[in-house]
Amino acid sequence: QVQLVESGGGLAQAGGSLRVSCVASGRTFSIYAMGWFRQVPGKEREFVAGIMWSTGSTYYADSVKGRFTISKDNAKNTVYLQMNSLKPIDTAVYYCAADRRPGYHALGYGPRDYDTWGQGTQVTVSS
Repeated sequence: QVQLVESGGGLAQAGGSLRVSCVASGRTFSIYAMGWFRQVPGKEREFVAGIMWSTGSTYYADSVKGRFTISKDNAKNTVYLQMNSLKPIDTAVYYCAADRRPGYHALGYGPRDYDTWGQGTQVTVSS
């Protein structure tokens, strides 16, 4: 089992920055990739960014490309999402997720590609 705990959400003004973190514990050796998703009430959870655990390759949704950066610290089993140039439309609950599917595969962009989720952290951007 892997457990994920997010932190670092909060309130920011448009144009500002926030960083959210996700600490993984447990059988972290089974992690293939990590992803950040976000969700607003009434909408489906959407992919924001992902990172391959071994190679560090990163992937972004078009809506955040150039503004958000995903990174990881393997020694701390922590994944970060640095969010710059925030917009009110970025307001959501942000979730980190772990892909522990066995075997070689591409990074997943859908919630069903991830089997372990954190509790979420609220990010609110005011105009």
